[in-house]
Amino acid sequence: MSKTGISGAGLMFVPIMAQIFGGKLSVGIVLPMLIFADLFAVYYYHRHANWRYIILSIPWALVGVIIAAIIGNEINDAQFKNILAIVILTAIAVMLLLDFYKPSTKLLDNWWFAAILGLAGGFATMIGNAAGPIASLYLLSMRLPKNNYIGTSAWFFLIINVIKVPFHLFIWNTISLKTLTVDLIAIPSILLGVFIGIHLVKYFSEKYYRYFILISTSLSALFLL
Repeated sequence: MSKTGISGAGLMFVPIMAQIFGGKLSVGIVLPMLIFADLFAVYYYHRHANWRYIILSIPWALVGVIIAAIIGNEINDAQFKNILAIVILTAIAVMLLLDFYKPSTKLLDNWWFAAILGLAGGFATMIGNAAGPIASLYLLSMRLPKNNYIGTSAWFFLIINVIKVPFHLFIWNTISLKTLTVDLIAIPSILLGVFIGIHLVKYFSEKYYRYFILISTSLSALFLL
């Protein structure tokens, strides 16, 4: 559902998987599921992507992924969840300030805006597959229409999730034939989530869709504390 516009639905799945399989291993198990769902989201919304924002954010997200891969073994699950929640809630506060002061689009187009959220998103997605709220904050701050937001987000996550695969295979060793077996079992649930997400998002107006994203993102962040 999170891959087709229902922000926060996927993030609440992160701590559940971590409790069942352990923090790092659960991230490797979930990654192929996310890529599978990404393919459906890209197929459905690929024509709506805004490549300018993807190109701006991907390099910084890659840096965040590399940093997370290096220091991932030094952070325990409890510490990371607290840090991630603080990062997300801080980003929400910044976004609300941007809404209140209504800065010019030129400010939001500055490289540092994409750099900060790109780094945070890259780190969060490598450590816990939890960059959805951060990407939501970045793209919603750009005032993208609903379908453009979903299409841009779908392409961004497909690209960054594929980039993460070698790190899981060769550095963390968290993807194997055993973990892929778990992924195969989960395919029906993924398809159901994609179907629900695609049809449910049609019933949201632009205004209420934005409110829904903000609320679900906030709840997801609090769930990590």
